Amino acid sequence: MDKVRMAIVGCGRISNMNVPGYLQEANCEVYAICDPLTDRASDQARKWRIEPRIYPSFEQVLNDPNIDAIELLTPIYMHADQVVAALEAGKHVSCQKPMCNTVAEADRIIAAAEKANTYYRVTENFFFYPPIEKAKELIDEGAIGEPSLVRIHTTRGGSVVNSALPPDDNPLAWKRDPSLAAGGMLFDDGVHKLATAMKWIGEIETVQGIVRRPTEGGAARDWHMEAPIAAIWKYKDRECLGVLDESFGYEMPIRSTFGRSDNYFEIHGSKGVIHVTRCTGEIMDLPPVLLVTGTETIPYDVPHIWSEGFNRSAQHFVNSILAGTQPDLEAHFAKKTVQTALAIYRAAETGQAVDVDSYVD
Repeated sequence: MDKVRMAIVGCGRISNMNVPGYLQEANCEVYAICDPLTDRASDQARKWRIEPRIYPSFEQVLNDPNIDAIELLTPIYMHADQVVAALEAGKHVSCQKPMCNTVAEADRIIAAAEKANTYYRVTENFFFYPPIEKAKELIDEGAIGEPSLVRIHTTRGGSVVNSALPPDDNPLAWKRDPSLAAGGMLFDDGVHKLATAMKWIGEIETVQGIVRRPTEGGAARDWHMEAPIAAIWKYKDRECLGVLDESFGYEMPIRSTFGRSDNYFEIHGSKGVIHVTRCTGEIMDLPPVLLVTGTETIPYDVPHIWSEGFNRSAQHFVNSILAGTQPDLEAHFAKKTVQTALAIYRAAETGQAVDVDSYVD
């Protein structure tokens, strides 16, 4: 194989972030687009200046022998069945996060991935975002000594300024239906942060947490918008803790190119602290990465446009297929992100620490 023929399954708003990296990769052809709304698929094809096959059904993608790989951008509740079917059809699969809604579904996917002769991964753009990569490089170089604390903070605003994405005309009702999504923002977005925390330091052992939803007149404004959140964890085999906290400033505008949230990361160690000052948002006028040694602050002006992580993630998937190597984020790691998020919900419900490995649905 000298080129990967890709099918994009799902043409919702997030496809505007996930697909351009495939279009830019010389070793990839976006061969097909699948969406039950064929007009939407055709509109996206015109926008991307390509002329792919347009398929209204997922089965058509599975039955097309010319398709090598799938970028699956469908709702979470569809993931398990679609991933298993695609792997059984001999396709490489890159699946939008979270990988699925339950630990049992994750185990189904793992079993299918282990049996398949193709590759499965969860699309994780955070891993390929240059400031996060730079932080990992500094940790591995020993720039802060032995890590002792990771903190990941997210601020969500009520509006966004300067967004490059099209307006979200569809409020994604499925994300706000507890029968279709296992959780709100802690689950949907939190798996990114948990994956990053584990990529930097290692596996998470136990979690505790408090999860709230903003209310108005006693009723939740939005089941999906969980905030404030405070979760803490202990890493396995390391004297290191982690903290994830989220707030919601519903009257606060967020300066951001891609979404109404902003993130701030800290990795504390025995010799210093690394700060990653931005992710989706741009509310702080600081260099994207800072290394604080106690006597000086060293800035790193690495590329920090948010789309870069998506583009490089797409290119990594294509080139891993061609090289015959397992791409990040593999199935067992992806299961851990889902299991950890669900364990935080359990901890919030019970008021007790929860062992992640022992968590079952």
